[in-house]
Amino acid sequence: MNKSHPQTNSPEIIAFGEAMAMLVADETGALECVDHFHRRVAGADTNVAIGLARLGFHVGWLSRVGDDSFGRYLRKTLVSEGLDCQFLHTDPLHSTGLVFKARANDSEDPAVEYYRRNSAASQLCIEDAKDIDFSQLRHLHATGIPPALSSVTCELSEYMMVKARDAGASISFDPNLRPSLWKNENVMRETLNALAARADWVLPGLSEGRLLSGHERPEAIADFYLERGARAVIIKLGPQGSYYRGLLNGQLESYTVEGIPVTRVLDTVGAGDGFAVGLISALLEGFTPSEALHRANLIGARAVQVIGDMEGLPNRDQLKDLTQ
Repeated sequence: MNKSHPQTNSPEIIAFGEAMAMLVADETGALECVDHFHRRVAGADTNVAIGLARLGFHVGWLSRVGDDSFGRYLRKTLVSEGLDCQFLHTDPLHSTGLVFKARANDSEDPAVEYYRRNSAASQLCIEDAKDIDFSQLRHLHATGIPPALSSVTCELSEYMMVKARDAGASISFDPNLRPSLWKNENVMRETLNALAARADWVLPGLSEGRLLSGHERPEAIADFYLERGARAVIIKLGPQGSYYRGLLNGQLESYTVEGIPVTRVLDTVGAGDGFAVGLISALLEGFTPSEALHRANLIGARAVQVIGDMEGLPNRDQLKDLTQ
C-alpha cells in the first residue's frame, strides 16, 4: 500500500543509511562467469524503510546518493516505493555505492561484492539531518551499518538516536554486523554496544549477539542489553524462530516463538530485514510482543522464498493474506 506524502508533512518513522544500486546475476555461477545482470536496490536500512512504507507507514529516508545515473535510479525507485525522500541528499563529489550479487543454489548464501568505499552515503553527516522535525517522530530505526561507514556517519548515528530519544520516539537497533567495514573487532563491539544501549528494541541475530556480548545463551545475551538500558531484546534464531526477553507491564518476560516452515529457500539476503519490518510494524500497531514476533517470523520466512533483498516484503493486502 504505497502512499504519496506531502513534502511538508513530517515522517512518523525515519530510517537512515546507505542505499546502493545492486546488479544481480541472472544465472548461477561465479560472478566472473556471469554475463547478464539485472538492476535492483540494496541496503539493509533501505529494505526496512521500504517494508514499513509498503505497510502504509509514512517513512522518511535520510541518506546521500551521487549525482550519477545510479543515484537517480535509487531516488526514483525509493519514491515509487512510497518513501518520503525529502532528506535524501545528492552529493556532487562522491559516487553512489554499488554491489554485485551472485545467484545462489538452493539455500546457500549468495556471494556479494561491494564497491562502496568513499561513497556518497559514507559522507552522510549531522548537518544532513538539520531539517528533521524530531518532535513529530514516532519511531527511529537504526542499524550498525552507518556507524561502520565513516567517522561522520558514526557521529550521525549517535546524534539520531539521542535526538529521537529526547523527543520521546521509540528506537529499534539491528546490529547488522559488517566486520570488513570496521578497523577491528573491538572497535566494532564497543561502538555498536554503546549505540544499542540507546535503543528500546535491540534486534541481533544469535551469532551477532554472541560476538557482541561475549555470551552464548539467548537469555544472557538479552540480559547484557537489558542491563544497559534496552526495554526488550529480540534475538533472531533463523529457522528456529525468535526469542524475546523484556519488560512488559513491569514484569520481565521471556519466550521463544517458533519459526515458519519453508519448503525451499531461494535467497537468504534480506530475511533479517523482513523480520525487522514485521516486528516494528506490529509493535507500533499495538500488538503484543508474541504477536509481533510471529509477524516478524512470517515476513522473514516470506523474504527467503523470493529472489531479491526486498522483493518479498509484503504490502498490507499481502500481509493480510499471509496471516489468514
